[in-house]
Amino acid sequence: MALIEHFKELKNRLIKSLIALALGTVGGWFLYPPVIDALSSPLEQIAREMHRNASMNFASIASPFEFKLRIALQIGLIISSPVWIYQVWAFITPGLTRKERKYTLAFMAAAIPLFLAGVYVAWSVIPNIVRALLQFTPSEGVSNLITADEYLTFATHTMLFLGISFLVPVVLVGVNMLGILSGKTIMKAWRVTVFAVFVLAAIAAPGADALSMFMLAVPLLALFFLAIGICLMNDRRRARRESQANEETDSSADTATPFEDLGKL
Repeated sequence: MALIEHFKELKNRLIKSLIALALGTVGGWFLYPPVIDALSSPLEQIAREMHRNASMNFASIASPFEFKLRIALQIGLIISSPVWIYQVWAFITPGLTRKERKYTLAFMAAAIPLFLAGVYVAWSVIPNIVRALLQFTPSEGVSNLITADEYLTFATHTMLFLGISFLVPVVLVGVNMLGILSGKTIMKAWRVTVFAVFVLAAIAAPGADALSMFMLAVPLLALFFLAIGICLMNDRRRARRESQANEETDSSADTATPFEDLGKL
């Protein structure tokens, strides 16, 4: 395929992705009321429960419109994700082998639900994080006037962080299949990983009891050790293939006849 044809293909993929994003943003514009209610209700509920003054505010006259546009755009990005992810995959796959296409398709099939699961977990634990942070506010004479932009940034960053955390096992398997990291090297970091996961679970657990922390930590640890198991099996399979290739090379060298050796001379 010529370079100009590549640019045409890229332009067509971008146009389709932008159309899907625009349609998703229109849908997000109409979904704004329930989403903003879901975002602001934990803050208001926690403020009532803790007898604190806390509310989400807009800093300027144009801020409500900008805030609604940002929310609609982010909703549209999520709604249109199957379309633009497919367009990216369809643009890349012509340059890959058949086996590589299967790998990329498998990674995409695993990555999308894992990322959405992480986003859902973050959405569930944001009220608990807000409750923990509001406890540092003095009970008398002080109010939390949180701007809508700051609150949206906090919520989106939290969802992005946990979404990416759920993608770590997929990344580890991909790096291992590329031959960059072995399963044994990844396994050496298990203590640090377990500690980090339990710290994260203690902060984001939906309850104050230890059971809630374990319920959040166990899936993350299960995904991590499952990724290690896949990496170790892949290392064994790669070593077995290399050993068979070496044996075939040695056997072909040993079976060479003297006449063939003379011919080479």
